[in-house]
Parts: sequence; structure tokens; C-alpha cells
Amino acid sequence: MSHPLCLLFDCDGTLVDSEPLLADVMSDVLTRAGLPFAAPQYMEEFRGVRFANIVAELERRFGALDDTTREAAEAEMRRTMQARMSTELQPIPGVREALDRLAEYPRCVASNGPEHKIRRALDSTGLRPYFGDRLYSGYTIERWKPDPDLFLHAAREMGVAPERCVVIDDAEVGVAAGLAAGMRTIHINRFPERETTPEGAIALHDMRDLPSAVAKLEQLEAVLH
Repeated sequence: MSHPLCLLFDCDGTLVDSEPLLADVMSDVLTRAGLPFAAPQYMEEFRGVRFANIVAELERRFGALDDTTREAAEAEMRRTMQARMSTELQPIPGVREALDRLAEYPRCVASNGPEHKIRRALDSTGLRPYFGDRLYSGYTIERWKPDPDLFLHAAREMGVAPERCVVIDDAEVGVAAGLAAGMRTIHINRFPERETTPEGAIALHDMRDLPSAVAKLEQLEAVLH
């Protein structure tokens, strides 16, 4: 009998509802640094994109910052986010129930965010016990979604072949990375009115539906092999 599928979870927007906080903090910090940015832009244009790439695009639009200002803005953003995550961050609705029902499956987190941010997010929402230290950051390998290398790195660390992995991600960049890695990819599309699930990915609108979707993939794998 083959081992269960391995589940590779994104963090922000998939496990924890950090994106509204991040959009609010970035709006304040970036605008004061000289890069006009409104909170809705994050959800509309930049969900899941690493901070440096967002800054680079805003600099292209509004003019480059000097290195000192750019570095200070990033430091302030991360400091403020850490503080707000400790007191305001909530898990995505239904995620605890889903993880409990998926207890038999090996799982990890693979995020574009720094590892200390992943840890803070999981610790402050009580989700850390579900993952332990199986946390993989784009900053560790200096590869970020939509590059598939982060998911491929996580699969190697978990000791599982890519074709036995299931990516669970809410953002376009993560879904693209999962598909490029040759993994089954589930798109947690909580905003179907404005986001389209890419071809080849499985669309779910509620985290509570994840266990049944994984079970169907497991059944399909059994038929194929």
C-alpha cells in the first residue's frame, strides 16, 4: 500500500487570515515612504507576491527609493506586522476542522514569507502543533513562488516525490508554482467573484471542503497506480 499523499500548505491567506492586516500595514508604511499604495491594491494586484517585488513594481510606477528608505520601510513593515499578528491574527475559517480530519496525512508549510513570520503566524493562531518544524520559506532557498523550487524543496525535505504531493494555496502565484512543480494543486479560491482558478488546479471555496477533495485525490491515485 502506498503512503498517504503529502500536503504542502501555503500560510498567508490559506491557513491564517493575515492578508487584510498586511494590506493595511503596507498601505501605511509604503505611502509614508513615498510609494502611494491603497490597501485594496494588495488583494486586487499583489496577493501572495513577495514584498520586494511589490516595492519594485511601485518604484517602477512612482520612482525609485534610496536604499536607506527602502530598507527602513521593509523593517518597519515586518516589525508592525509581527506586533499585529500577535494580537489580531485569526485562522482561516474551517482550517482547524480540516487539519483534524486530515491527521493521517504528512503535511508541511511552504511560504514565500520569512520563516520567523511563518512561525509567528502559526504560534499566534494555535496552528503550530499541526506542523511542528516542517516549515519551508522562500527566503531559505532564495526562490519564491511562482517559481516551483520552493515546493520541490519542501517535497525533498519531506521525503516525498512531487507526484505524491498536494499543494494547497490561495494565491495565483502559489497555484502556478504547484502546477509547475508537477503536483496536484488545490486552489482555495475564497474570492471567486474576482479570481479565476487556473486550468489544471482544483477549485475550493471553503477550507471545510478540503478533506473530501484530498480523499478524492487519494482514490484517484489508487486507481491510477
